[in-house]
Amino acid sequence: MAGEPRHEGEGAPPRPRRLWLKNPLAILDDAAGGGIVVEDGRIAELVPAGRAPQAPVDETFDASRHVVLPGLINTHHHFYQTLTRAHPAAIDKELFPWLTSLYPIWGRLDADSLRLAARLALTELLMSGCTTAADHHYLFPRGLDEAIDIEVEEAKALGIRVTLTRGSMDLSEKDGGLPPDHVVQDADTILADCERLIARHHDRSTGAMVQIALAPCSPFSATKYLMRETASLAERHDCRLHTHLGETEDENRFCEATFGCRPLDYLEEVGWLGPRTWLAHGIHFTTEECRRLGRHQVGVCHCPSSNAVLASGFCQVSDLLAAGAPVGLGVDGSASNDGSNMIAELRSALMLQRLRTRSAAAFTAREAIALATTGSAACLGRPELGRIAVGAQADLALFTLDDLRFSGAHDPIAALVLCGAQGADRVMVAGNWRVVDGLPLGVDVSALRAAHGQAATRFR
Repeated sequence: MAGEPRHEGEGAPPRPRRLWLKNPLAILDDAAGGGIVVEDGRIAELVPAGRAPQAPVDETFDASRHVVLPGLINTHHHFYQTLTRAHPAAIDKELFPWLTSLYPIWGRLDADSLRLAARLALTELLMSGCTTAADHHYLFPRGLDEAIDIEVEEAKALGIRVTLTRGSMDLSEKDGGLPPDHVVQDADTILADCERLIARHHDRSTGAMVQIALAPCSPFSATKYLMRETASLAERHDCRLHTHLGETEDENRFCEATFGCRPLDYLEEVGWLGPRTWLAHGIHFTTEECRRLGRHQVGVCHCPSSNAVLASGFCQVSDLLAAGAPVGLGVDGSASNDGSNMIAELRSALMLQRLRTRSAAAFTAREAIALATTGSAACLGRPELGRIAVGAQADLALFTLDDLRFSGAHDPIAALVLCGAQGADRVMVAGNWRVVDGLPLGVDVSALRAAHGQAATRFR
């Protein structure tokens, strides 16, 4: 009413709450020794050591026991494979015989078991400090048409960011490929479902919680037609491309025998050699091929534990980085890693690179962290993730050094990698706590373990 006094802010939306993560034990950004302020899902302020925030805060969290990292980003996984860890049919085999042993078993996958597999994988990842996960789901037995939709639902329920790739296989045994006929689809069905998923789920905005990428599985399970049409579809709808490439010498021999060229030449032939693409594994590239990947800004997801379990070889991480190619980190499928633990994967990455180069100084703990943060963010085309910086998304992993393994550690950040951290104490995604005191909010871990374990009995 005219003449009545107005109060400041009346009629305006309420100011976003400001949370100060105060005085961490250590933090990856030297400019934030006094902590960071989170507001409206983003990092609003870096607080120098010994200082207070420039503007008032609504809440303070004492981080003096915590080492603060950007949330870790997993750029390659197969959630469904949590159901077949340490499987007797596949133990102690290399990739091709490992796959041919497991394809018939994976063909039993149904919607209920996939849902539990995705829930368990995403929960494991969150508890390990992962805030964004990419999954490569390429297996669509009869009745599993909505596999990616199921994964979207599970990710939203847990509050974790995801890039879910609509994987595909249309080259079966009868056509000269590796997978059996009953786990592949025809190209038209695949492409139609890709368009459906992009229209329904793909969020191109900064800070998106769900994005869709397109991912024919590998040269030995996808036709040239599917590869080319998928690249065109990704260009039209502005989404990313993903596939396995350069994982084994068997793959090299397959490409040379089938296509008359090496895998990277094949990738160029089908129109995939560009910044929209990131590859899983990238082990068997020559120095010149690493340079080509760098020139074209093709990303590579390093999967150290899986590469070791399957004896696939050493990824040329240093050569790829020197060439300017984005390099991220992934746990790969839980049937080849046998875990979904991102913080543990950092230690594997460090050890394998030092073995490959035979130099202790060639790859550091902080470089391992960079693979799982800024490197992975670059692979996914998400510059707002993986950083502690003003304006970046407030995705954070907080670790304590309370376990016996850390006693006597003098560099808290390096200790997470060198002393073998296994889980985060707290995890924040988009400014919201998702893990507190080491446990995911809203998840009965014991019940999940029991239900998932029961589902896994179908895959014996």
